[in-house]
Amino acid sequence: MIASSAHFADEDTPAGAAPKKSLRTGSSAMQASVLALNRNFVPVHIFSSPRAFCLLCKGLAEVVQVDNGHYTSHDFASWLEHSRLKEELGLRDPHEDWIQAVNFEIEVPRVIRLLKYDRVPRNTVKFNRRNVFLRDEHRCQYCARRFSVQRLSLDHVMPRSKGGPDTWENVVCACLTCNVRKGGRTPHEAGMRLLSEPVRPKRNPLVSRQLMLQKYSAWKAFIPAVPDGAF
Repeated sequence: MIASSAHFADEDTPAGAAPKKSLRTGSSAMQASVLALNRNFVPVHIFSSPRAFCLLCKGLAEVVQVDNGHYTSHDFASWLEHSRLKEELGLRDPHEDWIQAVNFEIEVPRVIRLLKYDRVPRNTVKFNRRNVFLRDEHRCQYCARRFSVQRLSLDHVMPRSKGGPDTWENVVCACLTCNVRKGGRTPHEAGMRLLSEPVRPKRNPLVSRQLMLQKYSAWKAFIPAVPDGAF
């Protein structure tokens, strides 16, 4: 392992403290997601690429490479060598993410395995603002138009003032205009119609969204085995 030559930012570094390692920013690869498996190859979490590299550098995780149904494990050193060889042979794929460190380039892995983690995910999907927006695909459930996060809000189908709960089945994504128009009324009272009936998602909406992208196709080798609602 050659952690001494890898310059990546540690997400656990306290604010104001000098980072243990540094990473050049400005690349979409910094926002790439990495699927984390527990020691028994069960999906448990999604990390950012910097966090995944920190775990690799510390020897707490290994890369799991999926290639045509074959699985190969790499520690940081062998993954770096794999990246260098791929670069030399001109085998980089447009769907891959690469990070430029201080003295080398390295491919962002799609899957890592946590070597000392045995826990399994809870069969629940966290109810929060981000996941509601993702479930509804950033589309207002009244006017059916898509908006940026800044122009969206959460709406209670049955208003709180009428006893409406904070649940998946009663909260939808709504644009600011439609939310103001509806006010403290039900859709029927406001003369508005829901685009679709709100339901609890079977899988984390972020995972479902990323599984649609070609660059995260390797995740499908592990996620189908996860029960509905997991992580």
